[in-house]
Amino acid sequence: MAGVTRWTGREAELLRQAMRKKGIDFAELVGVNPRQIPRWKRRGETIELELDNQAALDTLLAQADPAVQQRFAALLTERAATEHDERAEELLRANPRTRRHPVDGKVMTLIEEGIYLSGPESRSVWLEPYLVDVYPTTNKDYAGFVSATGHQAPQHWPGGRCPVALATHPVVWVTWYDATAYARWAGKSLPTARQWEKAARGPRGGAYPWGNEPTAAKANVAEAGIRATTPVSRYQSGVSPYGVFDMCGNVWEWCSSEERPGTGRYELKGSAFTSPFTRAAPSLRNAANAAMKDNDTGFRCVTQP
Repeated sequence: MAGVTRWTGREAELLRQAMRKKGIDFAELVGVNPRQIPRWKRRGETIELELDNQAALDTLLAQADPAVQQRFAALLTERAATEHDERAEELLRANPRTRRHPVDGKVMTLIEEGIYLSGPESRSVWLEPYLVDVYPTTNKDYAGFVSATGHQAPQHWPGGRCPVALATHPVVWVTWYDATAYARWAGKSLPTARQWEKAARGPRGGAYPWGNEPTAAKANVAEAGIRATTPVSRYQSGVSPYGVFDMCGNVWEWCSSEERPGTGRYELKGSAFTSPFTRAAPSLRNAANAAMKDNDTGFRCVTQP
């Protein structure tokens, strides 16, 4: 099975359960004081384990029996799905602008018609109303599309299967064509660069989703040092005025707008975990060839209300 990107107290506890070990026995296998195990369990995702502990857990998982690995994968998937669903249901209850899309099941939020401030010059631009995905398209979302259509799976999926540890991370290694195919399957479209920017900046045109303060800690950018994607609901303090997540950092997102007509190059928005924070402002522009794919490029969709 695929390894764990980042061991926290949560993943360690799930591995202990999968191995069906008592705390003291599990501590001996990991090489830590037995008092650490209940502490890890109590702290959950709020504690990232030391590198030597992470290495020990990597080894335990890699050398575990297939039955243990399968139980661990099932626990991870079950937990990720539950957490994502709970967060989605909370959003649906709390925000009357949100609704669940009937095809891919993603939570979308309404962006009302009106003027917003666009680009580095903050020009006033009018947009019609639309719905936008609250979260980027995840590996789990994309797996539903692959299963329904037979579309080629991304290259980072072992054996063409969605990695359980990355179920709620944004899908990557997708071209503009892949993203467009998903959008068409779901009855949606990729956002225009202006639709994307308004959803990120809000009607008052803040420099960042959370306001005008350049706070790198509110996004998964290079300065965070994570060097990998993170779950799409992780940065709750960095949401936009419309409640849209990950509009700065994590992954670049494909838009439907061409950089220049006929070039085959499409705009990308939002920056990624590989990008310095100076590239994260939603007003900034980036573009790539439609056939480009990378480990830091994904997408989200829009549709008409």
